[in-house]
Amino acid sequence: YLDRTGLGREDTGTFFINLSGSSFNEPELFLYISQLAERYKLKPGRICFEITETSAIANLNVTQRFISSAKRRGFKFALDDFGAGMSSFSYLKALPVDYLKIDGGFVRNLLDDPIDLSIVDACNRIAHSAGLKTVAEFVENDEVKARLVELGLDYAQGYGIAKPRPLE
Repeated sequence: YLDRTGLGREDTGTFFINLSGSSFNEPELFLYISQLAERYKLKPGRICFEITETSAIANLNVTQRFISSAKRRGFKFALDDFGAGMSSFSYLKALPVDYLKIDGGFVRNLLDDPIDLSIVDACNRIAHSAGLKTVAEFVENDEVKARLVELGLDYAQGYGIAKPRPLE
């Protein structure tokens, strides 16, 4: 898609691609990704791989090596579903990611639950302190979106932003 549309060679925008936890145990995966990016002349800085907090910490050393190698080539990384794990903040310091995607379980109820609101706010402030951009998941309506803007989050995703649609 990035090649066919030419979007992978443009200077603006970021494409987020989910990686499974088992991806990091495939030694040839990063080589394959790099070869594809070179073959199709895609700009690595436009591609951000998402990894869940749970899969990232399952084999922390392997994950750190994979991320470091990919970042040296210019790719970006996002820590997905942040806040759902038990030791989130300590792992945030250990993983060299570019984006922090705040778990939608906290975002969807932040207008009605002061604890969820506080968690989203804390995640956002800590991420910004670490130099990371933040993404709120499950933004379902304009009221939640407005509150996230007030809190200073950088990006949002969910039906309140746009419904999924075919790439064509």
